[in-house]
Parts: sequence; C-alpha cells; structure tokens
Amino acid sequence: MASDSTFVLRRTNDYFFKYVFGSEEGSDILIDFLNATQNRPPHNRIKTVKLEDREIDPERYMDKAIRLDVVATTELGHIYQIEVQVADQVFIDQRSLYYWASLYHRQLQHGKLYNELKPTIGISILGFEWFKKDDRYHHVFHLWDDETREKLNDDIELHYLELPKLKHLKRGPQNALEEWLVYLSDIQGEGLEAIVMSNPMIGKALSIEEQFKANAQERRLYDMREKAIFSDATNLAAAKAEGEAKAICQYLEVRFGAESQALQEKLRAIRDLEVLGRITNKIFLVTHLDEATALVHDYLVSQ
Repeated sequence: MASDSTFVLRRTNDYFFKYVFGSEEGSDILIDFLNATQNRPPHNRIKTVKLEDREIDPERYMDKAIRLDVVATTELGHIYQIEVQVADQVFIDQRSLYYWASLYHRQLQHGKLYNELKPTIGISILGFEWFKKDDRYHHVFHLWDDETREKLNDDIELHYLELPKLKHLKRGPQNALEEWLVYLSDIQGEGLEAIVMSNPMIGKALSIEEQFKANAQERRLYDMREKAIFSDATNLAAAKAEGEAKAICQYLEVRFGAESQALQEKLRAIRDLEVLGRITNKIFLVTHLDEATALVHDYLVSQ
C-alpha cells in the first residue's frame, strides 16, 4: 500500500510516537531527541540505548499498573522515560513523579545495594500548557537544598515540554530541541523541509512516518487510538463543565435559595467550559438574583 499523501497524522498520538521513538529502527532518533532535551555537549552525548519493558506490574493486588510510552537505558545505565500527554491532565506533576518513582524502585532487585541505583530521567511531552506563569516551553526539576541550592544528587530529573508554547516564540527553531518540538507540533511544508535539512534524524523520522502511513494495519490501530483519545478528552471536558456548573449552582442556592432553581437549570445545561469560567468570574459579585439571571443570559446570547 502506497503512502496516502492526503493523510496528515498527529505525531503526538502515543501509538505513533512509540512506533517512531520506541522501536529498534528508531533508536538513533530516540538518542538524538534525548541528547537535545538535555542539551548534551558533543563529548558527553548518549551513544547507545536499550529499549526496556514499558510495563510496570503492581506489587500488590488492586495496586495501579503502569504502561509507559518509551523506556530506555543508556550505556551508563541511566534510565529515560518519555510520556506523551495530549489532553489536559489535572495531576500531571504527581503522575510524572509516580512514574519516576516506579522506575527508580524497579532497579533495586534482590541483592542490590542503594549505591547501584542509577539516575532516572522523566520527560513529559505535553499538548497543553501546564506552567501558566511564564512562556518557557521547557521546565527541568531536580532536588535542591532550599538555602544553598546544592543539588542532592543526579538521580531525579524531570522535564516538561509544552508544545503549545512554541507558538509564542514567533521565530524559527534555534536548537535541536526546538527542531524536535516543531516536528512534534505537526509542522508541514517548507518549515518541515528546513528542519530536515538541519537535523538528519528528523529526516529519518519522516521516513519511518511514511512507512507507517503506508501500512494499513498500523493506520487502523492509529485511528482507533485517535478515537479513544478524543473520547477521553470529551469526557474530561464534560466532567470539568459539570463541576463548574455545580459550583455556581451551589452558590446560587445558598445566596438566593429556591428562587434560583430556574437559573440553576439553565446553568446545568451549559457545556462550554470557557463560558462557565467567565460566569464564575462575575457571579460572586452580583447582589440580586435578577443580576445573576441577566449575567447568565448575556453569556448564553453571546455564544
């Protein structure tokens, strides 16, 4: 089956991402991405990786099992874990810490000493903005002394890469990491050609991408995953909207009592989280039920 030139896939689909970065064929692609993420100089670059089991079984019945996107060990024994998250996650920081802890703990098999534990690096590629206070697309975390800023050790390192923030740059990529993030942001056309000229590994990723697009079975599995991701995102948005509406209704019930029931019914029917957020910002300033009704009416009309 020839590659369909009209089919444009989403590169942060976790099934496709694993196909490119989590395969033996793509090991040098993974190495290039890891070196770019840590901005490693030529003399200290990762040279080889071994792909590891992505499944972490629970130790006890009813514990949470983990299935990671990509896990690899370098020639020095350092463990890298990459996770792609497209839909906005409420607990992404705790989630990444839990994954890091599970991989770090998995090293210490029977008979091993603590000093045999190797650094474990978590990399979260986010399709949403998590750190909203600044426009930096790359945040890195370690353990530090609060006063002296002395690092405890190198065993924990967590990276967060926020793809939407690349739009704030208003310029072309200026280093290898930015090139990779532009690629993962689904760039096409001349912009894609420019980064391929600069980074041969992105060119190889595109070659694997064409193989993927030409494979009917892989396309079907990709489509199934896309539908599941869309369903998850839809359900999450609906749950957030329901929670926001419930909070407003509780306030109206306390403030205006049974007289606010009709307005509460209108609010429960709103599914637009942005509209509900705007109502929330102003609803607590109203002093009369008529004002609250007019406020909600105005936002519903403006939709």
